[in-house]
Amino acid sequence: MKRYFSILLLLIITLPVTAEEGMWLPSIISQRIDHMRENGLKLTADDIYSINQASLKDGIVHFNGGCTGEIISSTGLLITNYHCGYGQIQEHSSIEHDYLKDGFWAMTIDKELPNKKLYVRFLVRMEDVTKNVLLGYKKNMSEIQRDSLIIANGKVIIDAAKNEGKRYDAKIESLYYGNQYFLFVYQTFTDVRLVGAPPTAIGKFGGDTDNWMWPRHTGDFSLFRIYADKNNNPAEYSADNVPYTPKKYFKISIKGLKEGDFTFVYGYPGKTQEYLYSEAVKYISDISNPNKIKLRNLRLNVQKEYMSCDQGVRIKYSSKNAGVSNSWKKWQGEMKGIIKMNTYANKKNFEKKFDAWAADKSEYSGIIKKFAVLYSKIENYAFASDYYSESIRANEIIRFAENLQNGIDKKENTDSIVTAFFKDYFIPIDKKCFGLLMNEYALNVPESLKPDYFKNKMIEFGSIEAWIDYIFENSALTDSTKTMALISSGEFQKDPAVEFQYEFKKHYEKNIKKEYNNINREITLLYRTYMRGQMEFCKDKIFYPDANSTLRIAYGKIMGYSPADGIYYSPVSTIEGIMQKDNPDIFDYNIPQKLRNIYASKDYGKWGDNGTLPVCFIATNHTSGGNSGSPVIDGNGNLIGINFDRVWEGTMSDIVFDSEICRNISLNMRFVLFTIDSIADAKRLLDEIEVIE
Repeated sequence: MKRYFSILLLLIITLPVTAEEGMWLPSIISQRIDHMRENGLKLTADDIYSINQASLKDGIVHFNGGCTGEIISSTGLLITNYHCGYGQIQEHSSIEHDYLKDGFWAMTIDKELPNKKLYVRFLVRMEDVTKNVLLGYKKNMSEIQRDSLIIANGKVIIDAAKNEGKRYDAKIESLYYGNQYFLFVYQTFTDVRLVGAPPTAIGKFGGDTDNWMWPRHTGDFSLFRIYADKNNNPAEYSADNVPYTPKKYFKISIKGLKEGDFTFVYGYPGKTQEYLYSEAVKYISDISNPNKIKLRNLRLNVQKEYMSCDQGVRIKYSSKNAGVSNSWKKWQGEMKGIIKMNTYANKKNFEKKFDAWAADKSEYSGIIKKFAVLYSKIENYAFASDYYSESIRANEIIRFAENLQNGIDKKENTDSIVTAFFKDYFIPIDKKCFGLLMNEYALNVPESLKPDYFKNKMIEFGSIEAWIDYIFENSALTDSTKTMALISSGEFQKDPAVEFQYEFKKHYEKNIKKEYNNINREITLLYRTYMRGQMEFCKDKIFYPDANSTLRIAYGKIMGYSPADGIYYSPVSTIEGIMQKDNPDIFDYNIPQKLRNIYASKDYGKWGDNGTLPVCFIATNHTSGGNSGSPVIDGNGNLIGINFDRVWEGTMSDIVFDSEICRNISLNMRFVLFTIDSIADAKRLLDEIEVIE
């Protein structure tokens, strides 16, 4: 085992890499610092990551577990993407106070709005704990014994870390498919208040049409503030809490940006799969993504149909619609990118060469054939799992039944679950989607993987439509008062929507998930060996760990790209592009009149540059989901942008990265400050931000 880890670390340290590709652990950034400095970095490794002094890592948070945010003032002001804070903005919105349409700005500190269940966490430190996690491991141990050992050793390490400080959390994450283990220690804050957000016409300008596309003109930012107790420690919400004093916050640079400038992104990318076996990639591009796209398209069409006709419904479903559409569009670009790059064939070719190299090596011989067998076994279960997720649990009333059941099982107060659900629920949308999705389920899922419950109900009712009519006419879960009565009646499981959820979940867990997990465990184990084998086989290739929602650094340069013959996109967008798209008749392109007036006068103040107002820019940084809201930093450590997207042609970068076409999209801080100043007139917020001109 020690030999493998030595090889792993040697490869990380010594192999060359382009500036564009890779997501690096901050604790070992000293091994990349020379290369970063060659490309334009002026900082030291300790400036970026240190546990002995304040460093850039102390100004970055994991925002609510799915995005990134950064601190931009000495009083805990936090900036992230508009789409990351969208749920909170929507939660505070109503027809009377439509913060989605009009924006929200707390003009005094007492107007900042608290948010239920919103949290941020700072990374305190990370540490390679491979040796301690595997303490006592012997080669003759079974995988069950190895896993038990890792859990036991890990608990000791985690418990010790949690006791280091107040509100500390700790996790151990495996890297390189279990060839390495790292401890991540966090401090969590739960009093996080909404401070400001532009109107949707700025924060979500372009809507689904522009999502994942370049050129982009979206002012995708929102502002929050972290609060702490009077000793600057994490505390639950209280009127007595005070703004948090951070160890580090970002200064904002509004110096002009140009092609070739060095940038790096510091955030929490969610998941990448750069080292997948070929058949796994083919399943994604040829089967999984096309089917999930089709199912989500049905939901989006229904939502948009009703949202376009009723302002109240639009507010209720704005956040839901954005959540459905984001992955829907990403999967399309990913699928096309995988095919365009000939990824499947390239991986097949690599595997053929690897197989020949491994023929006389007992540890690695036969791995490729084993993968082929296992992936042929798992495909149907993966397909059924996709359909369970996208056509069964996608129905709101069914997901509501599951959430209530979980709350009842845990003996929780379910009042908040009921209130939250009905606040943003519209029966006609859910019922119409239910019918469309269930018909797709009936047509596409193999009979052998459908529950007997489904088959029996089809005999009983004769059609999907009749069955769904029965559910919506007889379920208490379509009305809040009836739902509360049902919960207290002791007959919760007899409700037809609850019965539907229970029967499908039971079937899924027993007949699909169980078999899928059994096969997947064998696949995961094989990947651990395959990962080591790839590293030994490819002496001239850099290997960086797949993203797993832990803090990473990606670096590159501001640069345009050519997605197709005869087309070249420059790396910077401006307000001129907003005005070219402006259309009062289309919700997503109907900008505030105030912005039109400013454009007419060309009075951008100090936020303008060369007679225009920069809006967004693209660069070659390797990013993924979870990097939304990440700081985009210049060579001097100043904040120049907020990462919020990738170009559509490069969304396959979670699986295969191409430096020629993969670009991350960022909001220029000039446009952020312009919006706060000229659109919101929120001078008090500008006063606490340090700007470098």
